[in-house]
Amino acid sequence: MSDQAVLHVRGRVLVGPEDVRDELWVVGGRVSYDRPAHARDITTVDGWALPGLVDAHCHVGLGPEGPVDAATAEKQARTDREAGTLLIRDAGSPSDTRWVDDREDLPKIIRAGRHIARTRRYIRNFAHEIEPADLVAYVAQEARRGDGWVKLVGDWIDRDLGDLAPSWPRDAVEAAITEAHRLGARVTAHCFAENSLQDLVEAGIDCIEHATGLTDELIPLFAARGVAIVPTLVNIATFPDLAAGGEARFPRWSAHMRRLHERRYDTVRGAYDAGIPVYVGTDAGGSLAHGLVAGEVAELVTAGIPPVDALAATSWAARAWLGRPGLEEGAPADLVVYGSDPRADVRVLASPRRVVLNGQVVE
Repeated sequence: MSDQAVLHVRGRVLVGPEDVRDELWVVGGRVSYDRPAHARDITTVDGWALPGLVDAHCHVGLGPEGPVDAATAEKQARTDREAGTLLIRDAGSPSDTRWVDDREDLPKIIRAGRHIARTRRYIRNFAHEIEPADLVAYVAQEARRGDGWVKLVGDWIDRDLGDLAPSWPRDAVEAAITEAHRLGARVTAHCFAENSLQDLVEAGIDCIEHATGLTDELIPLFAARGVAIVPTLVNIATFPDLAAGGEARFPRWSAHMRRLHERRYDTVRGAYDAGIPVYVGTDAGGSLAHGLVAGEVAELVTAGIPPVDALAATSWAARAWLGRPGLEEGAPADLVVYGSDPRADVRVLASPRRVVLNGQVVE
């Protein structure tokens, strides 16, 4: 090995919740647990190291009115990076963010293509808005454009009913999910309500976003099928304000949103207790700020998930679920260093000491 610059991370390296090592070395942008024989310009960072955090529901390139320019998208990605988020599952965006892949200093993104919604049943300028007859074709299109995921809008307010209602008939989602799986993509869906869930899960969906409508009757079905949820509790916190804004026109919808909000913690804890995989996602983008990953982990703990499991939901477990490495030998050196043990107090996540991306200290 020729002389080269090396980063030395020293203290406690949390390779897994119980796999704790004293140090790692970053050589050529990769993790090594063997001290390099020849090195120059050794930079040492001390603290508690975790794999780069995961935000499994984030929207880079999306603003309140729809797609944003590249400068705004870059600012969003940098804000996430500053918070320690180095891996994003972009759960739907109308912007082309492939240029991010060429940037060594920005988080890695796993894209789900653009949202697919029913006509006039979602936020304007966010989604492809189509009818059921076109669902299979659009799912195939986004499966080819994405990075192994497709995002459906499973329910939204039906203005004629004045309440949340499923977006798609059962036969349409069955055919669409079958096609996505044939093309090697997993499918997730935005779902607030109770009545959209059974058809989606029985049709073979892989994940549900928000999942506020998950009931005691539905939990065994999710558990048996291994369907994951990404609760986005920092977003669900906005439900009371949304309900107040819609009270005059849609009182039934407003009351429903308040009920979903009131039971949000019980819903998440019930899912966790049943063995349903739960992962961290903030729903950043649109109207919600980026950089909220620490707050979402804290919300999972408030819901009753043990701190180590809440931490896993944004680190070891989340990376395994998305098929990306953590701090294994030879993996890209994407890590965050903290001043104390985040397993003991997840609030530590709000104050990264150092952020290392592709082997470079970026924060």
